[in-house]
Amino acid sequence: MSSKDWIEKDFYAVLGVAKTTPGDDIKKAYRKLARESHPDHNPGDQRAEERFKAVSEAYAVLGDDVKRREYDELRSLFGSGAFRRGARQPGQPGGVPFDVSDLFGGGAQAAGGRFAGGGISDLFSSMFSGGGGGAGAPGPARGRDVETEVALDFNDAVRGVTLPLTLRAPGVCDTCHGNGAKPGTQPRACPVCHGVGRTNRNQGAFSFSEPCRNCQGVGTVVDEKCPECQGSGGVTRTRTLNVRFPGGVADGQRIRLTGRGEPGERGGPAGDLFVLVRVRPDDLFGRAGDDLTLTVPITFTEAVLGTDLRVPTLDGVVTLRVPPGTPSGRILRARGKGVSRRDGQAGDLLVTLDVVVPAKVSDEARAALKTFAEQTPPAAREHLDARMRRVG
Repeated sequence: MSSKDWIEKDFYAVLGVAKTTPGDDIKKAYRKLARESHPDHNPGDQRAEERFKAVSEAYAVLGDDVKRREYDELRSLFGSGAFRRGARQPGQPGGVPFDVSDLFGGGAQAAGGRFAGGGISDLFSSMFSGGGGGAGAPGPARGRDVETEVALDFNDAVRGVTLPLTLRAPGVCDTCHGNGAKPGTQPRACPVCHGVGRTNRNQGAFSFSEPCRNCQGVGTVVDEKCPECQGSGGVTRTRTLNVRFPGGVADGQRIRLTGRGEPGERGGPAGDLFVLVRVRPDDLFGRAGDDLTLTVPITFTEAVLGTDLRVPTLDGVVTLRVPPGTPSGRILRARGKGVSRRDGQAGDLLVTLDVVVPAKVSDEARAALKTFAEQTPPAAREHLDARMRRVG
């Protein structure tokens, strides 16, 4: 993604959120849109695929606090017209002859978005004369990030698991090892920029440093291209990665694998792989953060008299004491029987008691209940009686 994309694309509109929307709400909006438009859920739908790419691109910027701040600053600066052709400068009768399109001509675009993700400081260090070192230094462009989705069983998500993940995506060419040159040959320094990757151009009162159009900012040229990748340094292939999902990974969480995305052009650094986790629900347990939840039915007599209740956990059975007179809906806690945290601690198992009232009882049980009712004081309903007398 180039800095021109940052200026021209309204990522807030793509996600359907306002500029003041908090980060957590932006994440929720992204997850909803990503689920709706994911190619797996819309096979053969090209529009849904494009929508998914646009949503992922927008969240890659707005989901990162640093990138979001730089994106807002860049759009605010250029949106104000400060760098448009003819914009007036303080104390000057006319404007500087400059157009924002000059920043993103064929050279910058051909370089594959050399400013991508570098932020506003890298953009201006590369624009003006004197150099362009630091983060905006010339060289092969970084590869794009890749996102995929994987479904985990509930137990695997809680305990952690290592799974093989098969992807069909660009990877480094094995024939040229990513440099784009035919085996037995090597790329040579660009004769135009002399290996720097940038050339200087005068524009009115300014001198601009831009990516070299002869080598697309890489600094080298390939005379004999690799027959496998045609000089790009990467090929699309099927590859299998062993991915470790840590214990406690949650539904909707993204796992980042640095350097496992698309390879950079002609030996440039690879992008990252983001794995979106989907956790299949369990038929018994639920989850609330680091706590597991479980609903257990008990009888009326167990609630009245109390009982020792055996309940399952993920790694065995525990016994919980139900005290006499327990109401329906009461929650018992089994400490340390929930989801393990990275610090070695664990959440709890929260057991909700559900007092079951039988639909039918025997004559003997009915007689016993009548005796019980005669010997039990009625439930306090004075506050209800007072309201009913007022209304009617």
